[in-house]
Amino acid sequence: MACMARTGRTRRGAVIMRSEYETLRLDRHGTHVLAVTLNRPEAANAINTQMGHDLVSVFEALAQGGIGELRCVVLTGAGDKAFCAGGDLKERRGMTNAAWAAQHLVFERAARALLGCPLPVIGAINGAAYGGGCEMAAACDFLYADPVARFALSEVSLGIIPGMGGTQTLARALGAARAKELILSARPFGAAEALAWGLVNHVTASGAVLTEALATAERISTNAPIAVRQAKRAIEAGRDMALPLGLQFEIESYNRTIPTEDRREGVLAFNEKRPARFTGH
Repeated sequence: MACMARTGRTRRGAVIMRSEYETLRLDRHGTHVLAVTLNRPEAANAINTQMGHDLVSVFEALAQGGIGELRCVVLTGAGDKAFCAGGDLKERRGMTNAAWAAQHLVFERAARALLGCPLPVIGAINGAAYGGGCEMAAACDFLYADPVARFALSEVSLGIIPGMGGTQTLARALGAARAKELILSARPFGAAEALAWGLVNHVTASGAVLTEALATAERISTNAPIAVRQAKRAIEAGRDMALPLGLQFEIESYNRTIPTEDRREGVLAFNEKRPARFTGH
């Protein structure tokens, strides 16, 4: 079911996400899960300038108070061939240096908005994820992949380098040596290799990647939303800290859950032997 909110702000300043985008499709699954589909199948879901702006709009809205009842996001691509083929080279053909740089600022902002999303983001990789598409995949919290999914950081074969976070996210996910091998060679790799190396969490049955990602998103959404967001925050921040600082940050995040209604509801539901009814308060 499509979410039908419009762009704007409430009286308190919270961002309201609009529902219709030129290059994205937004669908609500139940109350708490949002599926964001890269929707340029005729161009293998390649990222053009408009898609960059659309991604910024969606993920900055989520970061700036547009969460509402949402608790988890699934990011996927339209069609059965490509998640995202990277930057749209047809649009980029003949671009001046200034125009290229201006466009890339939009792409950088989109990548940072995705990385900064307070909600868990599951990537459902349904096909080729090349260049910027692989970088967007690596910016998700974790990935499920169809067996036909293929990945590549192909930028050096085009005279550039990854610029949507790929040199950083891949090194963190795979280790520096593997990231160097893949980025410097620009060689594609498949879903099985991505699974073995730790980029992908699960390779699904053929054609089932979105279904399984949504099922996991729904499971996440049944848990206490404040606790989920704080756990994500602690993991993300802690991996760049020394262990003592990471432990301190974890306790600070833990303490934010203590005064919540959801913490009281979770304990009460356990003792009453019933499913908890979390409200996000």
